Amino acid sequence: MENVTIIGIDLAKRTFQLHGAGADGSVIFRKKLSRERVLGFLDSQPKCLVAMESCATSHYWGGEIAKLGHEVRLIPPIYVKPFVKRQKNDAADAEAIVEAASRPTMHFVAVKTEAQQAQSMVFRTRDILVGQRTQMINALRGHLAEYGVIAPQGTVHVHRLEQVIEDPKFGLPEQVRDLSRLYLDQITMYDDKIKALEKIIRERAKQDEDVTRLMTIPGIGVITAMAIQAFAPPMEVFRSGRDFAAWLGIVPRQKSTGGKPKLGKTSKMGQRDIRRLLILGATSVVNWAGRTGVPKGPWLTRMLVCKPRILVATALANKMARIVWALMTKKENYRDPAAAVA
Repeated sequence: MENVTIIGIDLAKRTFQLHGAGADGSVIFRKKLSRERVLGFLDSQPKCLVAMESCATSHYWGGEIAKLGHEVRLIPPIYVKPFVKRQKNDAADAEAIVEAASRPTMHFVAVKTEAQQAQSMVFRTRDILVGQRTQMINALRGHLAEYGVIAPQGTVHVHRLEQVIEDPKFGLPEQVRDLSRLYLDQITMYDDKIKALEKIIRERAKQDEDVTRLMTIPGIGVITAMAIQAFAPPMEVFRSGRDFAAWLGIVPRQKSTGGKPKLGKTSKMGQRDIRRLLILGATSVVNWAGRTGVPKGPWLTRMLVCKPRILVATALANKMARIVWALMTKKENYRDPAAAVA
């Protein structure tokens, strides 16, 4: 086993499959180990490359294995799949991970720190609570619609439903009123928890210089800036802003052949949390420009004249991603091009 240069691990809850290979790709060992024996076995091995799929618990194991002195690489599962030979099983998966990790052009996922994982948990928890609040609001709107009570979508219109529930002139049955108050209590509870999480996010944002820098970009607020810090790897791993935009999936899908480029819809093959927030921020900028009639910058002006708004918002999100990369790598604040020309 002294000739082992790369070890592939197929992660699981209890039983892990390991595949060791030499520098020439030859098989050195195939082992099935319990969860408790994995770190002990790796500690007994010479320092080498350890590869895993980027999946659940991979960042935890990546951090623990790195402490042993090994070089850790995480690979997106979609890049491992082409290397699986015929039958799908743990041993074949571990061998495929080794094959994929040995490719010189392979793309890897950076191992998250414990701080990044904690920060990402805050965002995911907030998303879950927002989704549950939306579910409760929609359920209440649907139930009351059966009694002729109609209200627009959105949290800002919940007070209308509350007024109807408490107003006796609408003649709602008492049981419906009682059940509707349960919905309103749950909505209020979700509101309080969401505000508490947002307060934590804002307090952390004040202490981070990079987050403050990102917030100078139009369309990027504290939530988006902190999400970039939580989910994105160091910007130095990307060669350009285009690479970062492609990592997010805000680029056209390519179907080119014979030297004829063909671009399709947005690929959406990337980090969905940051992509969603950037598109939402870009949409707000486009809508604001449409309402005020004073678009920011000549590029946005030209795009709004000849393109649909949703397309302009997606293109602006791509532009924002490239600006994020530039500001983070150069350590500068955003400067409005329109203001510079004026």
